[in-house]
Amino acid sequence: MKKLTILLALFVSSMALANFYVPGKKQDHPILLKGGDLYTVSGGVLTQTDLLFENGRISQIAKNIPAPANTEVIDVSGKRVYPGLIDAASTLGLAEIDQARATLDKNEVGNITPEVQSHIAYNPDSELTPTVRSNGILTALIAPEGGTISGRSSLINLDGWTKEDAMERMNVGLHVNWPSAAIITAWWYDRSAEDQKKDMVENRLKLRDAFESARAYAKAKKAGTLTQTDLRWEAMAPVFDKQLTVFINANDMRQIQEAVKFALEQDIRIVIVGGAEAYRIAPLLKQHNIPVILGRTQAQPTREDDDYDLPFKLPRLLKEAGVRFCLSHNYSTWASRSLPFQAAQAVAFGLDRETALRSLTLSSAEILGVEKDLGSLEVGKKATIVVSDGDIFDPITQNVVHAFIGGRKVDLNNKHKQLHEKYRAKAYPEQ
Repeated sequence: MKKLTILLALFVSSMALANFYVPGKKQDHPILLKGGDLYTVSGGVLTQTDLLFENGRISQIAKNIPAPANTEVIDVSGKRVYPGLIDAASTLGLAEIDQARATLDKNEVGNITPEVQSHIAYNPDSELTPTVRSNGILTALIAPEGGTISGRSSLINLDGWTKEDAMERMNVGLHVNWPSAAIITAWWYDRSAEDQKKDMVENRLKLRDAFESARAYAKAKKAGTLTQTDLRWEAMAPVFDKQLTVFINANDMRQIQEAVKFALEQDIRIVIVGGAEAYRIAPLLKQHNIPVILGRTQAQPTREDDDYDLPFKLPRLLKEAGVRFCLSHNYSTWASRSLPFQAAQAVAFGLDRETALRSLTLSSAEILGVEKDLGSLEVGKKATIVVSDGDIFDPITQNVVHAFIGGRKVDLNNKHKQLHEKYRAKAYPEQ
């Protein structure tokens, strides 16, 4: 009886963490978006223009496209058509309720775990996903956290029956948390400065040893002198052929400098994630063409003597310095839905609107290596598209009315909308 009760509780809890929205069907007929304003990203804004997509890809962009046989025509006159937005660093589908340990699967036990693959733990039925995609975010890099080498991330489309069905690209990058470069002196932190320094040295040595061991393993494998398989170093082998990018989480200027130096020594390709102080060493990043996935713009400065608006204007500073960047929400889940408004914050503090939109679309796609398929409205690219009644950056006028992922229609209903309608009916029963 006790076992049955436990099983029933587990079943009920799993049901509570699943959404009930049916994933879109594979596109089986042409769809024509008629007369919308197309924000192509790569080719400017095309007003009152049609967009036709077939078999999951954009086949034509022009005015007054004649509808092929069996075409579904959707009038989007007066509406804005965008490429689907991309969150370049997320834990969506890996965590559901922060206070419920059983719903969290974003950290692996251990400090060096490159063999971890985030997509294995991805939950396509997360209740949080529909709330994110209803704001136009249709694709996300799902990444592990924790330890020094956390594991590998995969790019996931936010609609699908299974993780395989939702997969856009598997094993995009290896995620590393760069060891701290600052001594914490806050009252709530009880480790001495000396102990912290020892930890920093030890963590850097462990990180370097891991890469050296993995490199030696890869060389031995190629030479045919190694018969045994080590899953950790096997996972890291593509790093040394630059087939796998290393995403390094670093915010402090010293961390970023160390990470760049390490990348040059190891001859590996890296992306800085977070980059709160990237503007301080922008020339170094530009010189070595190292992109940055910035965290939230709606945040507080990291240093007491920083300008209050530094996070707001950081994208503009990097743009002016010639550093490639995109925006994310710092490994969040449901909070990713505010990504368009994070971009709007950057616009309010000097970033041009075109670059802001690019930072959530084509720039993200380029940094993640999927620019041939995603990030802009172009013939031949996947029909991953968002249609909004208003400006997608404006929390007041934005209203996503249609979304397609690879040509599949996406259900835009979510729990937040249902609760809104429920309590609106209570407040205004006459309407």
